[in-house]
Amino acid sequence: MLKRISALILAGVTALTMAGCSGGGDGDSSAGNGSSGGGDDKIVMGFSQVGAESGWRTANTKSVQESAKEAGIDLKFSDAQQKQENQIKAIRSYIQQKVDVIAFSPVVESGWDTVLKEAQNAKIPVILTDRAVDSKDTSLYKTFLGSDFVEEGKKAGQWLVDEYKDSKDTVNIVELQGTTGSAPANDRKAGFSEIISADPKFKVIASQSGDFTRAKGKEVMEAFLKSNPKIDVLYAHNDDMGLGAIEAIEGAGKVPGKDIKIITVDAVHDGMQALADGKINYIVECSPLLGPQLMDLAKKVVKGEQVPPRVVTEETTFTQEQAKEALPNRKY
Repeated sequence: MLKRISALILAGVTALTMAGCSGGGDGDSSAGNGSSGGGDDKIVMGFSQVGAESGWRTANTKSVQESAKEAGIDLKFSDAQQKQENQIKAIRSYIQQKVDVIAFSPVVESGWDTVLKEAQNAKIPVILTDRAVDSKDTSLYKTFLGSDFVEEGKKAGQWLVDEYKDSKDTVNIVELQGTTGSAPANDRKAGFSEIISADPKFKVIASQSGDFTRAKGKEVMEAFLKSNPKIDVLYAHNDDMGLGAIEAIEGAGKVPGKDIKIITVDAVHDGMQALADGKINYIVECSPLLGPQLMDLAKKVVKGEQVPPRVVTEETTFTQEQAKEALPNRKY
């Protein structure tokens, strides 16, 4: 009888020990299966953000963090501070932690194949957000969620063409590009150039990176103004660089929006206010509120469901009057 009781106790202890081993509530879940066992099926996502270089990026981070909380997803977040090496380090950390899914917004387009292959070998699905990579092996990631940056550039160029359709004079344009090598910088430049190149009166007389920051936008615009006495148009790849450029233009004794027409991309609150005030002439929207769509995609890829290889966000454009109308309800 005593031996029988001892055997039952031993069996109970063994069962409890086994249950504890498979509990996995600390986020160290089995890669790619969407479940950490023991009845706890909370998805763990590793997310690597570019940085906090602009109002757009801040709004994007907030959207991802809030949406993860609402979706019941355990979010492990890292800020790469606009350095690719920091982002690769973070992704490798997520692989070691055996998260269920990795999402990141690439600092630049190239140089990702090795670390993405590591994630693939670990059977951890990857989602690209906001920015693409130039890898020829599209099997290294499940989907890319974000804007069509080429289309954004085309929209900016089309407004310019329409604005100067009755003019025969040369239109001197300066361009503030985003971070060198990044998808939005490459694509917004390409889309804009494609549209304006059809008419030889449009001439880009200077083009330089402003790193998507307000401070660098001001610095580069000051240099443009010193070296180019006649500037008709500024095309900035985001609002923040455009806002910095406005400071430089005003510092040079010129009137932004009149002496120099300004086109920007993003439509964050400060940019929209400048548009409403007439300091910017036209803004192409690039929505940072990708969080809800990202969490929906994450749940699907973790379950092994098929998702589209490309998910484009819906966006619009704004004139001064449209900005005034939209500002009171603007979320970012």
